[in-house]
Amino acid sequence: MHFAVLGPVRAWRADGELRLGPPQQQAFAALLLASSDRPVTAAEVVDMLWGQDPPLSAVNVVRRYVGALRRVLEPGLPRMATGSWLLREGGGYRLDVDATTLDLLRFRDLRAQARAADRTDDAVSALELYAQALALWRGHAAAGIPVQARSHPVFAGLDGERLATVKEAADVALRHGRAEPVLAQLQGLADGHPLDEPLHGRLIRALALTGQQAQALETYQKIRALLAEELGVEPSAELLAAHREVLSARSAPAAPTPLAPLAGDGSTGGAAAPETASPARDDLLVPLPRPAQLPAAYEHFAGREAEIDHMLRRLPDACVDGGPGTTMVINAIGGMAGVGKTTLAVQVAHRVADRFPDGQLYVNLRGFDLHGAAMDPAEAVRGFLEALGVSRKQMPDSLEAQSALYRSLLADRRVLVLLDNARDADQVRPLLPGAAAGCLVLITSRNQLTSLVVAGGAHPLTLDLLSPKDARQSLLRRLGADRVAAEPAAVDTIISLCGGLPLALSIITARALMNPTFPLSGIAAELMEANGSLDAFDGLDAATDVRTVFGWSYRILTGEAARLFRLLSLHPGPDIGTHAAGALADRPTARVRSLLAELTRAHLLTEEAPGRYRFHDLLRAYANELAGAGDGEGDSEEERRDAMCRMLDHYLLTAHVSASLLDPAGVFPSPAPSSEATGTPVALRDAESALSWFSTERLVLLEVARQSVDDGLGGHTWQLARLLDPVHERFGHWHDWADLQRIALAAAQQLGDPVGVAHAHGGLGRACSLLRRYPEAEDHLRHALSLFEALGDDLGQAHTRRALGWVMTRTERHGEAIRQTRHALDLYRIAGHLSGQADAMNAIAWYEAVLGDYDKAMANALRSLSLYRRMKDQGGPYEANAWDTLAYAHHHLANFRRAKACYLRAIAMLRRNGDRYNEAGSLTRLGDTYAATGDDAAARAVWVQAADILTEIDPPWAAEVRAKLRTDGTSTAMTE
Repeated sequence: MHFAVLGPVRAWRADGELRLGPPQQQAFAALLLASSDRPVTAAEVVDMLWGQDPPLSAVNVVRRYVGALRRVLEPGLPRMATGSWLLREGGGYRLDVDATTLDLLRFRDLRAQARAADRTDDAVSALELYAQALALWRGHAAAGIPVQARSHPVFAGLDGERLATVKEAADVALRHGRAEPVLAQLQGLADGHPLDEPLHGRLIRALALTGQQAQALETYQKIRALLAEELGVEPSAELLAAHREVLSARSAPAAPTPLAPLAGDGSTGGAAAPETASPARDDLLVPLPRPAQLPAAYEHFAGREAEIDHMLRRLPDACVDGGPGTTMVINAIGGMAGVGKTTLAVQVAHRVADRFPDGQLYVNLRGFDLHGAAMDPAEAVRGFLEALGVSRKQMPDSLEAQSALYRSLLADRRVLVLLDNARDADQVRPLLPGAAAGCLVLITSRNQLTSLVVAGGAHPLTLDLLSPKDARQSLLRRLGADRVAAEPAAVDTIISLCGGLPLALSIITARALMNPTFPLSGIAAELMEANGSLDAFDGLDAATDVRTVFGWSYRILTGEAARLFRLLSLHPGPDIGTHAAGALADRPTARVRSLLAELTRAHLLTEEAPGRYRFHDLLRAYANELAGAGDGEGDSEEERRDAMCRMLDHYLLTAHVSASLLDPAGVFPSPAPSSEATGTPVALRDAESALSWFSTERLVLLEVARQSVDDGLGGHTWQLARLLDPVHERFGHWHDWADLQRIALAAAQQLGDPVGVAHAHGGLGRACSLLRRYPEAEDHLRHALSLFEALGDDLGQAHTRRALGWVMTRTERHGEAIRQTRHALDLYRIAGHLSGQADAMNAIAWYEAVLGDYDKAMANALRSLSLYRRMKDQGGPYEANAWDTLAYAHHHLANFRRAKACYLRAIAMLRRNGDRYNEAGSLTRLGDTYAATGDDAAARAVWVQAADILTEIDPPWAAEVRAKLRTDGTSTAMTE
């Protein structure tokens, strides 16, 4: 297998080139190849493909692309299998490629070899290796993928690697008086980078060296005119030097000087004129001091090796091998308060400090100081200038001139700069070295410095919580192996309740160190007694107190964002969507998106997937404390209860829309939404979007139901559970369905609401029947029937009798099942419920077929189809069941051709409507028909599909289907 991303995205096997699929799937493949050194998360893929406006089904689409790519790379790969190329690891996806299979990695390998040859002064080998590396490029990286995807920074980064490599090759060639090997590459890139002065300077020298002085002068005049017209600046010193060399017939590059240059950064953007005279060149032509300002590294640092490795891989090879620096690298480390950003940055800085022989600069920008103002950038840059030996007399007045002087002093130098605790990108920009400096910049911030990533080429790293393994290692380093090994259960509890937050872990560790006789089990017990509050994490001072540290981030929020932060703590989790957040805050969706973005930038929330947000447990506890604070800054009990009601109304109204889309014929009778319900439901367009909404919110809805009971709002609970019946049945999440209905039953009983109790018994009975708990199912259904009879609810009785019939046929009481279902049919007719009549008629037909009365079964199945065709739900999952019954009867009458046609029609409808359980049933029976006609290969294929679905939904049935695969299936094909 071979892959290419340095140009159009392509892949080959030995038997020819592969078709990588539609444009978006190609873009996904390109992102995987361009990020071959790390896993790519689904959120990154969604962001690349759809930007700020992803569809509700975005994550599911990505999963489909994963499966499709796996099958392209490995034809014949079983469904749901991962294969050996596209791997799932580290919370994302990674293609298992190396330098022998991917052109990008081959390019980087050749470039590293070229640099090594150049260090040994083997120019011939170096230029040959550079030529081989650059020959792998066939255009822009990932050329041909959609424009939205192609704008992703990773592809711009690859093009930047090519540009930097051409410049490196040119430097080697020019240094040894050989311009021919690089001239074509320089000319090709110069057209695409018309304002890149270092590139054009090399091109001018190369043209002159090959005897093309006239063209070299013409190139200089073109870029000089363009700089004046587009940017209003004069050529840089580098361009002027190249021009002078042409004029004086000297084409060798000027030797760099280690002395401080003139003020001004020499970039294409120019520097603003200083308000006072810049220092004279003679004043600055003195050796610069070597600052060493890094704070001490943390002695007991543990873990974070993956993050450190990620950052070190971002360093250009020149930084690794000690060669001359030509590119500035910016690493922006973000994350929530207390997650260890500064500790990590200092650790990395110490690891690589020896690669920056010209020194290290450090400043705490105090971006989140609770009591003081953030540091002015002018104060910070003046401190750096003083560290670099600039006296007050030499220092310009304006920030712009000071920054220009700072960049000039760092030009051609290798300095590490650590900007700690930055508030925003504006505070950082004046402190960044010039683009041509060989510097490493490390930035820590609780805010996302998005503009530095977009416009400054910074590499973002959002620091996650410590893994349990790293947390344990930290405890081992601080407390010693003996103390940790002596109480493993207590250690596990401490790690779990600290939630992976290094600050919390450090506070508890300090308590253990200060009280060496305390058993760890006692400290763990204190944490458990705190019951989710922050009381156990009081520190010794402001810097080590969790409430205070969180407060530094909270206090800078706008008033609306702070209110939303507090109200979000009322949501039970595990995560929350944008619309539900809007309901809590009583704000329009567009406005709440902006507020959520503010919280995410401050790392008070994590956006784990587009539009899905999650709290850290300790931040949730902090927000909950703030919400209930009695100091006037919190929210009153009435405000909190109103917010909860709005949130529950939102879920209830959206569930009602979902039910109407998934069950338009009303097979599942649903309660009408309360007239008191307020808010706006999610705008679901069709059955697919309804299924997608439920798939996303499934675990949330279970927690919301539990909390609504705890908060005395159980009226919402049983209605929500009832509205979710169709989707639970269709998706196969029957354990969740049963759990939800048990909660609903308790809530309705607590309220004394007989309607709610009846519906909850009915829903729980249907869930138990699918879980094969038939006695329990029948008990709940008979309770429901008794209540519906007392209420005079004909539809409720009909639906319950229909469910009872299904339980009876599953327990081999087919005659009684027919009697119950005929009674249900009569009740449906009295109520004028057409879909209920059709469903009951088909159920009777199925029971008749099971009893062997196939002609009568076919007649009733056809009557059922006739009723379905009179409704708006034509082609729905319930009509599909009638086609399945018809197919079953045809099969047992040996009408195999008609049986296959009916099964295929049923399967198409069920698949379109997301009814996985009944799809599996139809696939199983279609396999029986194939087997009966001797088509064993087709039978096995559909049985495999059925077993794959049932493995997740109904394992006992899956085992029965897999048993068919161990035989030829023909022994049961005519009897099942």
